[in-house]
Amino acid sequence: MPVQPKTDLVELGNGLFAYIQEDGSWGWSNSGLIVSEGQSLMVDTLFTGYLTRDLLDAYRRVAPEAAEIDVLVNTHSNGDHTFGNYVVETARIVASTRCAQEMAERPAEVFSRNIADWRNQGAHWEFLHEVMGARFDFSDIVYSPPNELFDGQKTLMLGGRKLELREFGPAHTRGDIVIHIPDAKTVFVGDLLFSGSHPMIWDGSIANWIRACDEILTWDVDVVVPGHGPVGDKTQLAGMRAYFVDLMEAAQERYSGGQPWQDAAAEIGLSKYDSWLDRERVVGNVAAAYRELSGGAIQPAREAVVTEMIKFHRGGECAHGDECGCHDRKV
Repeated sequence: MPVQPKTDLVELGNGLFAYIQEDGSWGWSNSGLIVSEGQSLMVDTLFTGYLTRDLLDAYRRVAPEAAEIDVLVNTHSNGDHTFGNYVVETARIVASTRCAQEMAERPAEVFSRNIADWRNQGAHWEFLHEVMGARFDFSDIVYSPPNELFDGQKTLMLGGRKLELREFGPAHTRGDIVIHIPDAKTVFVGDLLFSGSHPMIWDGSIANWIRACDEILTWDVDVVVPGHGPVGDKTQLAGMRAYFVDLMEAAQERYSGGQPWQDAAAEIGLSKYDSWLDRERVVGNVAAAYRELSGGAIQPAREAVVTEMIKFHRGGECAHGDECGCHDRKV
C-alpha cells in the first residue's frame, strides 16, 4: 500500500501557496499555487495521480480559482514534479524545451511496472526500490508532456499579474526553470534548492547550479520555495551554493591527485552537512564534479554511479567493496 504523506499547505500571502510533502526526501516533492483575478497557475504536479488529486483538493479548499487550473508550469522533468500532469487535463502545460525532451526520454509509464519487479531491472531501479519503492503507487500514471515550450526566458500574465519564467539548466537536470513573482517578492525554484537535503545532479552542471544561485541571490525576493523541504528565504539558497563550492573543492583535490571518482565519492562525506537527508547523493555529485573537472573526459555511467550510491546508502561499504573505513574519513 502507498504511504499517505504528511503535508503542509503554506499560505505565502499575495495569492500564493506552497504545498509541502513530508521531509522532502526521495519522491516527496513540493508544489505551488498562484491565483490572480480569477485565474490560477500551479507549479509542478506530484509523483502519482492519487497524490496530485489530494494536492488539487487542498488547493480548492483555500482558493476557489483552483477549481480549474488554467496554467501548469513544470520546473523540470523529474517524475516527482511531472507524473501527475495528466490529472490537470485542461491546463496549458508550460516548460522548457529541454525539460520536455527529458520527459520524452523517460515517460511516466516506465515507472508503472510492478514495483516488486524493480529489483530485477538493474542498479538504477534497485536503488529506487530501496529508497522509495514502497511509498508510491504508480499504477495509474500517464505520460502527459508540456504543450507550450520556451527557451531562456518567458513572461506569463496571470490576470493582471506578471510572472517571469527563467531557465537555468543544465543544473539539477538539463532543463531547470524557476518562476519569479516580482510583486510578491517570491520565487519557486524547483529542484535548484533541496532544503535540508543533499541535492542531486543527474544530467546537469555544478558550475551552472552555482551561477543560478548567484543570480537568484541578487533578486529582490523574500520567499524562496524549494522543490523539496520547507519554505525558506535566500539563506537556504546561499547554503546550497556553499554546498557545491565545498564539494567542488574536495573533488578538485582528489581529481588533481589522480584518485578515481569512485574512491573520491566514497571518501568525500561532507561532514558539515551530516544533518541533511539523503547523504548517498554525494556520490552522484562527485561523479558530476569529475565529469566537469575533466572537461567530459570522465563520463561515469549512470548504472555505475547508482551502484556506488547503493553501497553508500547501505552504510559503510566503500567503492573498494570492503569495509575499509572510507566513510569514516569525511571531508
